[in-house]
Amino acid sequence: MSLADLIVEREQVYRLRDLAQNVYDKGEESKFDKLREVLTESEFAGEKFIIFTEHRDTLEYLVQRLGGMGYTGQIAQIHGGMHYTERQRQVERFRQPHEDGGARFMLCTDAAAEGINLQFCWIMINFDVPWNPARLEQRMGRIHRYGQKHDPVRIVNLVAPKTREGLVIETLLNKLKIIRESLGSEKVFDSIGRLFEGVSLKTYMERAIVEGADGIAQELDGRLTQEQVEALAAKEIMLYGDGGDVKRQLPRLREDLAQEAYRRLLPGYIRQYLETAAPLVDIEIDGDMNHCFSIRPVSKVAVDPFFNALETYSQRERECLTVIRPESKEMAVWVHPGEPVFEQFRAVVSDQLSDQALRGAVFIDPTTDRPYLFHVALVHVIREADPAIPALATEVVLDCQLVGVKQFEGAELSLCPVEQLLLLKGGHGLPPAAQRLAASAEKLREQAGAFLVERVARGLALERRNNLLNTLPEREQFIQRGFNFQETELAKARVKQSDKARGGNAAAAKALKEIKKQQRSLAERRAMSLATIRREPELIGPGNHTFIAHALVVPSSDTEDIERHDAEVERVAMDLASAFEEAEGAIVKDVHTPELARAAGLTDNPGFDLLAIYPDADPRGRRAIEVKGRANTGAVEVSANEWARAANLRDGYWLYVVYDCATSTPRLARVQDPFGNLLAKAKGSVLIGAKEVLAAGKNN
Repeated sequence: MSLADLIVEREQVYRLRDLAQNVYDKGEESKFDKLREVLTESEFAGEKFIIFTEHRDTLEYLVQRLGGMGYTGQIAQIHGGMHYTERQRQVERFRQPHEDGGARFMLCTDAAAEGINLQFCWIMINFDVPWNPARLEQRMGRIHRYGQKHDPVRIVNLVAPKTREGLVIETLLNKLKIIRESLGSEKVFDSIGRLFEGVSLKTYMERAIVEGADGIAQELDGRLTQEQVEALAAKEIMLYGDGGDVKRQLPRLREDLAQEAYRRLLPGYIRQYLETAAPLVDIEIDGDMNHCFSIRPVSKVAVDPFFNALETYSQRERECLTVIRPESKEMAVWVHPGEPVFEQFRAVVSDQLSDQALRGAVFIDPTTDRPYLFHVALVHVIREADPAIPALATEVVLDCQLVGVKQFEGAELSLCPVEQLLLLKGGHGLPPAAQRLAASAEKLREQAGAFLVERVARGLALERRNNLLNTLPEREQFIQRGFNFQETELAKARVKQSDKARGGNAAAAKALKEIKKQQRSLAERRAMSLATIRREPELIGPGNHTFIAHALVVPSSDTEDIERHDAEVERVAMDLASAFEEAEGAIVKDVHTPELARAAGLTDNPGFDLLAIYPDADPRGRRAIEVKGRANTGAVEVSANEWARAANLRDGYWLYVVYDCATSTPRLARVQDPFGNLLAKAKGSVLIGAKEVLAAGKNN
């Protein structure tokens, strides 16, 4: 969310609080009285309750009131300020039976309305009914979903009918209830968001304030009809039923999903990273990384930095780390980006090894005929500070990207995928051809830094700035409408409180004083809000760049390396592998270059050379095929990138090795799941002898 969006959100909160004051005056206590009645119904004795509210302050109010009823210690809660691990702990506490110390109540803001499964509970109470109907549908989806064993579920919506806002919402909910009873189906509640497509509930609320609630309620009542629901059902049949638009798209969607499997980074890259980096920071991987492992210190203090991260898990979970997402979160810790153990491991590796990465290393690229530098860097886009505007007084990093830069001697620089390093193998020593490049490395790094600022960061900043400028008129109008609405409300409130104050009401006199203060500051706040969103695009620009690693990449001086990457050998191997798959009935796509891979919907370096696609009914499905060609018979090299893809795809990944490509009788050896059959004991780039390949493969 941008700063401008935050400002708009803040002004919405101001406006909503002004509007809601009438609700709190007349309806909040009556809503809690109704809540108390619901909680004490005999039907719900001993059951768990999910209670949704719009605002965090209302959530805290309910915690206090429920505590006063004797429910202290029985309340779990989820709100937007919680870390995701704390949210998960709250859900697990609510899941536990009450007699085992579990919570009876789950109090939530809409932070729990998406992505959290609470279907073990069957009673939901909306203490505040959201103004956005789609959010109401999302809330209900927490319990009203597949897998819910209790029929029916109960959803209670609390409104304050004596207020204008309450009357509008009550009309809406009653109409939905009538339609449901008429249809005899819960379908209406599964379709609230689509039923209200084109109906702005917020607009109805605003009009109810200005025009009066009765007329608006009648208008809303006339807009929601049973015919609308039936028409929506018919539309869904046309979309999702036999012959429907969606069903016709299923083959393409399946194709997209299948393509996505080849784009995933996990779990192969995570496993490779852990296995490679752990020994370098005195950590030992204990166990089977295909299933369950733990970390052990080689030196006494090696795992000390992990104590805080591991404390969030049980002892059982600590003993079972996995790079593959487990079926049950209680059985293992899924180690992946964003997870505390992985993030701490990454921080330790970065802290201890970053200096070595910056000092650089030598790599060998058999495909180049001259040496080059390869830089890995983070580039940033920032919003500079403007002390004259409080909301912009602090510099903020808006975006950062990890990029690779290939730099030849002179001024020849180009962007390159960071994964390029995974395709290279380490070298030793400094060949004579690279000594001059190494000697001028410091100057070349400065040139690379300037390239990052001008070509990368400045382009990202310009794109972000243009996005804000293009939406500026719309955001200005939104802020103006919000302040105009607030101005109207303050004027009406002033008249109301003035009448009471003249009658000697001390509380009204105090409220009147506060209203006058808000009116005086309104113009200033309006001007500041508009100045902020107008000024922000001007402050966006390229920030500092940070080099992560440097590498000196040299051509291969090894005859075998050159032969292994010889263009003719490669062509013979690829042609033979493609011909074999086509003879088997597959459609074969060549993805061995970045351009061809992108054309097939893959990343620049997918980690294999051919994608073989069999007909839908064929159990062979798809094959990701890495092709290796040898002029005679010898070892083949599997790169770190290919190792990771093989670890990801397992049975869907094949290694095709074509021997004797320089002869008239080349031989094809095919190995399914080379990770399981050849690579599992390795930790990345590895040479595999012909004897091993032929023993593991199916020879043709």
